[in-house]
Parts: sequence; structure tokens; C-alpha cells
Amino acid sequence: MRKSILTVSTLLLAITAFSQLTTVPDGGNKKAFVGERIGITDVTIHYDRPGVKKREGEIWGKLVHTGFIKQDFGNQKEAPWRAGANENTTIEFSTPVSIEGKPLPAGRYGLFIAYGPDECTVVFNKNSTSWGSYYYEAGEDALRVKVKPVAIDKSVEWLKYEFIDQTNTSATVALEWEKLMVPFRIDVDYIPLQLESFRRELRGEKSFNPGWQSWNQAAIFCLQNDVNLEEGLSWAETSVNNRFFGDKNFESMSTLADLMKKLNRNREGDSVMQAALPFGNEVQVHTYARQLVKMKKAKEAFDIFKYNYDRHPNSYTTNMGMTRGYSALGNYKKALEFANKAYAINPGGQEKQNVEKVIKMLQEGKDVN
Repeated sequence: MRKSILTVSTLLLAITAFSQLTTVPDGGNKKAFVGERIGITDVTIHYDRPGVKKREGEIWGKLVHTGFIKQDFGNQKEAPWRAGANENTTIEFSTPVSIEGKPLPAGRYGLFIAYGPDECTVVFNKNSTSWGSYYYEAGEDALRVKVKPVAIDKSVEWLKYEFIDQTNTSATVALEWEKLMVPFRIDVDYIPLQLESFRRELRGEKSFNPGWQSWNQAAIFCLQNDVNLEEGLSWAETSVNNRFFGDKNFESMSTLADLMKKLNRNREGDSVMQAALPFGNEVQVHTYARQLVKMKKAKEAFDIFKYNYDRHPNSYTTNMGMTRGYSALGNYKKALEFANKAYAINPGGQEKQNVEKVIKMLQEGKDVN
């Protein structure tokens, strides 16, 4: 039998190859990641943070080279700056996005910047696994966008990325280092993405666990954003009437009623809302009546306030409801009578301040709604 002989040099080679211990990055650069959710789109950036290290005035255009250059190491092709230190800076999107108005599919990209004092090119490259930009290939670019660098007053010692100017459908990613910021804007097509997500999730476990709440949530989204109303109505009907998990309660039925009215099926909507009232607690019914007041439906609102009062006559909430109901009808004398009843219940804190304000307004002949 032949015996294998492990020499000292072979052993050292094996140790070098397989025992890379975890240490801080080369040069003292800091490893970092930052992320944010825009709508339902997750955006994550992984990068290493070089420091200025007393090199003020030597960063942009010098340490960070201008444009695309051939580097001493790698494939010797013209390449942009790695937008950080050490290995690739990467950016990942969980859904398709738009960068500075240009579409980019979901995925993970190498992030590079070709710096210029008046204009920078931000590059999203399909290769996200190479070291720095030494093996950059322009043919692998998924997108390039032009942006303007912005001077900043306070010097940033360690390079950083942050999300600024956030909205429900957009945010700006800002690279900041020394006294310069390179920003680029990300936009997401939030509503179609959200609807697509609802359709997918309502075919899985979330369609029956927690059940009616999931379908109601999707229906409310359609109602609040005035989109996809017919499908939203079908989701609301499922929330109320499904034989396995549908539930007739004030919340589910009022959503159904509101969608019916949105689609000009007012008589059906009113009928569903009347059927929902016995399921509502005094706060839910009061809130619904106040919505009717805002819609200038004073008589309908008063009837709901009265229904709530008859069920809970000794409640601060329902007495204030009668106050608002009479005030909406222009009967300030009766409104003041119920405001005084609400005050006699001896509310505390903010409620006491509110009723005192209401009483003063009614004494001056003003509508409290």
C-alpha cells in the first residue's frame, strides 16, 4: 500500500487556502450595508467605506479617478470607480424599478460610478461578484444614468450611502464622501406591484389565515386608492360571504358597502351598511356617522348618531355624536343641550378640552363639525 506524504510546504499551502479568518477589511475600510423599503420594494446596498484620512482635496478626481480608465490590475479594460472600497459595491432590488426615469429589472447589480466634476455616470452592471472594478466589462452593463454631483458643506469622513427624499413610491440614494454627494433617484410602480402582490398572496396561505382580514385589507387598498374597484369589490364580497372564512362584521361589511357606493351601486351599499350597524361598537358607528357629516349628508348622519345614542345613552361618545348631529342640521340649541350632557359625564384630559371648545362654539352660534 502506498502512503501519501504530507510535506510541510503542502501543509502550509493547505492552511493558506482554507483558513481565511474573519478580520477587518484591508486598509481599515469599514464594511457596511444599508437598505430601505420603497412601497413594497426592498433596496439593499452592500459596500466598503474608505476614509478621507487627512486627504482633503485629494479624493475626487484623484483618488477617485475621472471617467473610465485602464487600471494596473485585472483585465486592463477601461473601467469606472468601484463606488466604495475593496470588492464590488452591490445594489439589489426585489422588484423592477426605474432609475432616473429609466427601467431596471429586479436583481442584484454591481454598482459603479464614473466621476466627473460636472456630471457623473452611475452604472448598474450585471456582474456583482468581481473584486472592485478590475474585471469590469462594459458589455455587462444593465443600465447607465447621468446625474449631477452636489457639493455639501460638512465633510463626510467615511464614505456612506443613505436614502433621502423618501415618498411612498420613490427615494433618492445619495453617496456622500468628503464634501461631495452623488445622488440618483429610484422610483417604483407601487400600485401595480401591490395589486400583483395581493393577487399572489390571496392564492396562498394568507387567503385563509387570518382569513377575512386579508381579503378586506386588499379591498380597502383599492377603495382608498380608487383603483381596481371591480376586483376590490369581489375581494370585499369574499371577505364577507365566503363560506369557510368570510365574516359579517362592521369592518368587512362597511368596506363592501363603500365599494358598492364607489361603483354607483348606492342602494345596495346603503342596504349593506344598514345591515352592518348592529355589528358595530359605539366608536365604529360614531366614526361612520362623522364620515357622513363630512360628505354633507346631515340627515343620514343624524339618524346614525341617534341610532348609536339609543343603544348607549350614557356615553360621552354618543352624546357628542348627538351634539354633532344636531349641529349639522343647524339646530344649535339642541346641540348645546347634548354637549352639556357630554360635559356632565365628567370627561378628562383631551375629551374635556374638546367638549369645552364645542360648548363655546355653540354658544356663539357656530357649527362644530
